[in-house]
Amino acid sequence: MQDVIVPGSTIGILGSGQLGRMLALAARPLGYRIHVFSPEQNTPAGQVANVEVCAAYDDLDAVRAFARGVDVVTYEFENVPAATAVACQEFAPLHPGPQALHMAQNRLREKTFFAANGLPTVPFTAVQSLADLHNGIVEIGCPAVLKTAVSGYDGKGQIKIMHPDEAAAAWLSTGQVDCILEGWVAFERELSVVAARGRDGRFAHYGVIENSHANHILDVSKAPANLAPAVAAQAVEMVQTVMEALDVVGVLCVEFFLTGGSQLLLNEMAPRPHNSGHLTIEACVTSQFEQQCRAVCGLPLGDTRYRQPAAMANLLGDLWFSQRKGAKKQSGQSEEGRGGPDWTAVLRLPHIKVHLYGKREARNGRKMGHLTALADSVEEAEKLVREARALLGK
Repeated sequence: MQDVIVPGSTIGILGSGQLGRMLALAARPLGYRIHVFSPEQNTPAGQVANVEVCAAYDDLDAVRAFARGVDVVTYEFENVPAATAVACQEFAPLHPGPQALHMAQNRLREKTFFAANGLPTVPFTAVQSLADLHNGIVEIGCPAVLKTAVSGYDGKGQIKIMHPDEAAAAWLSTGQVDCILEGWVAFERELSVVAARGRDGRFAHYGVIENSHANHILDVSKAPANLAPAVAAQAVEMVQTVMEALDVVGVLCVEFFLTGGSQLLLNEMAPRPHNSGHLTIEACVTSQFEQQCRAVCGLPLGDTRYRQPAAMANLLGDLWFSQRKGAKKQSGQSEEGRGGPDWTAVLRLPHIKVHLYGKREARNGRKMGHLTALADSVEEAEKLVREARALLGK
């Protein structure tokens, strides 16, 4: 086994968004230095890193130079090109490895991997032509969802097909690229499990988190989810199967649909910390970000127990454009701390924690930050965090 990457060493992060920012903030108390690599400057992660490298992911000379300057490399989003990951591995350990990246970057590969490992999903089929789509609709039926195989998140790259006559328009709307057709599922709830696996194979998880979405973007997460113990245990077991099959070292999240018959269906995975796990920063003994640091550096995994039930609400750029009492509508072009929502309205609330990501420009649908509430019950935590966010829109 590789030597432990001891505190005081340097962690390299591919990507420089809010997940990298929160990883950096979690790694700092353990004494780690942070270098980030992305095509942009003054990024959420770069603002709190020791070194911010700005270069294209396909600039492999720059990638190799970056990897030579760190002791271990991880990533904060899964669309890192495969060649970039391989170039990093020439000079530093990369966790999770390229296999997890490869699987998560393509929806068809991902669903095929789930099925090959005996994990339940919605019915699906590959679509590479309009003829494939027509055949898939015959096989799966309507309604169904046509999704681009790559580069889709937060509802992007997908269209619902209610009738076979809509097939041609749906195919054109995808750009006629490789797609996957999935059967429509009338789910009862959306769930996720965030878990970690160490370099020694040890496994730790944060139980099941319940999620609600708005406009295909995660809106509110709450934990622990109110589930039958057997269903919760099954979800965790499935995530462990995924991590072991891919030999993941690090943090990974699997999103599920739960049907009215209490059947779990795997939807997708992310081989990194996840938006639904942000509540672990306040709620758990060890956050998902500290856990990522521990796992990729070969340290013992931390305690994942919840201190209290918790809920998290996303803050989207839309809030920066909302009308406030006594103020003109905000342009959304300023930094988080200049204009926009009235943060004092929320910061005076004793049970609310505010996290802002340092993004300089607000845009509709853009994740700018989040709020977390802890309480004696999940229901109370959700009520508190929703009420707090509502104050920001006034």
